[in-house]
Amino acid sequence: MSNLLDQLFVYHPTPWTERDWGRVSGLPLEDVWFSAADGTSLFGWYVESSASPAVLLWCHGNAGNIINRLDNLAELYRLGISVFLFDYRGYGRSRGGPSEGGLYQDALGAYAYLLGTRRTRPDRIVLFGRSLGAAVAGEVASQRAAAGLILESAFPSVEALARAHYFGLPVHWLLGARFNVADRLKQISMPTLFVHGDRDTIVPIHLGRQAFEAAREPKSFYLVPGADHNDVYLGGGKPYFQRLKRFVDEVMSR
Repeated sequence: MSNLLDQLFVYHPTPWTERDWGRVSGLPLEDVWFSAADGTSLFGWYVESSASPAVLLWCHGNAGNIINRLDNLAELYRLGISVFLFDYRGYGRSRGGPSEGGLYQDALGAYAYLLGTRRTRPDRIVLFGRSLGAAVAGEVASQRAAAGLILESAFPSVEALARAHYFGLPVHWLLGARFNVADRLKQISMPTLFVHGDRDTIVPIHLGRQAFEAAREPKSFYLVPGADHNDVYLGGGKPYFQRLKRFVDEVMSR
């Protein structure tokens, strides 16, 4: 269970807006209802491409919902990668309310959907987590097999993040959420790509490098010059997407 402060400071979901999002985006969005590992009903979009065997399992950040990722989703689809983008409990159309353990259950349910319903082999799945989603994707990677892991704007833990923003004060003691990414990374041996903007004001670059240092090999770090926290894919532009595609191609060929 998450406490009240977690709801105020960690999770910032927005409600669903009804619209024909496939028509608006021009993407072949397939509505998917599936269950989290604990049975909670969740919603996501599957976009299929035949250009690559890879399927990107996308764990998004702490704010908004999957609607807010449509422009980014379009760019990934243009790379020829199938994507499964889902909302955590309490986000968008997904039921329930968010908590750290709940988000982990959600992502494990999304992974199970790919294996069970889509018949996707683990060696075709690339886990992708952005910001808070990096912790969620890292949890999945510590428990399940995958071809590779992409962590964008990752932080080592909520404690490290809180200390960076509150002058070293132990405000994390008041939060129920821990999201200790560094501990998970020590257990993961799959290829991992870290991506970070060098002007990130939410997760400062030194925290991104701490997360990178905690990870095992094989790993690589891609710095996006001039990018803040929420505009890495915009600031990175074509080179950013080319780097993601190169990583995906590399892990698909292993």
